[in-house]
Amino acid sequence: MKEELQDTAASWLFYSCFTEKSRMSESFVYEHSFTHILEGSMSFYVAGTMREYHAGDTLLVKRHQLAKATKIPPEGGIYKSISIRLHQDLLRDFSVENGIRADGPYMGESIVLLQQDAFSKSFFQSLTPYTSLPQQDIDRSLRELKVKEAIILLMRLNKGLKDLLFDFGEPGKIDLAEFMNRNFAFNVEMKQFAYLTGRSLATFKRDFEKIFHASPGKWLQQRRLEQAYYLIKEKGRRPSDVYLEVGFEDLSHFSFAFKKEFGKAPSLVN
Repeated sequence: MKEELQDTAASWLFYSCFTEKSRMSESFVYEHSFTHILEGSMSFYVAGTMREYHAGDTLLVKRHQLAKATKIPPEGGIYKSISIRLHQDLLRDFSVENGIRADGPYMGESIVLLQQDAFSKSFFQSLTPYTSLPQQDIDRSLRELKVKEAIILLMRLNKGLKDLLFDFGEPGKIDLAEFMNRNFAFNVEMKQFAYLTGRSLATFKRDFEKIFHASPGKWLQQRRLEQAYYLIKEKGRRPSDVYLEVGFEDLSHFSFAFKKEFGKAPSLVN
């Protein structure tokens, strides 16, 4: 599932339930997400590292990042998690109403593992009735109350989150080469790469070609194929396990591009 830069007011609550291992999903994380894993485990790939979380873990996933997630049910069981999204407009309202400001840029982890207490446990339990209703049918005032309750709980669990929650700045211009070499495997739209590097789409494309001497689309495919070849040849990985990981959506397209680039099908690499 991919999230777009534009969001909807109704998309504030997410309940995940899987009986089989979920296909790796990737997204542009546009809003902070307060998540509790009820059953099973979840692995996140962010900023070049893999992180694993388990039943009972409560997380705050920071906005303005790319993430890949795999949700895994327990043996013979069901994966379950519940998340509430913290929209910027409500965070701004809360900031004004309570006189809270960020002291400076947030420098901590992009996924924060929180120590759960009785209040946070009760909070996620209180969200359960909302998961069975169409979100557009839930009164706006109720949605806003639950989000504000989430903000209060987060401040209670970790006072250091103030700089994360109440920093309303947009991404600044950053090193394009370093960012792309770290995030090439994310199969997101070009406008999202541009946004996260602090550029308009036109400026992103112009800067990209100056640095890499190739169009973004051509470079991304080449870089993904090189990584796939390495994983198959050196790590003994199967093509069917690799193609999603390196940024391809379709196995047949991956196989066609791989054979065109290296002269043999990925299944014949040894």
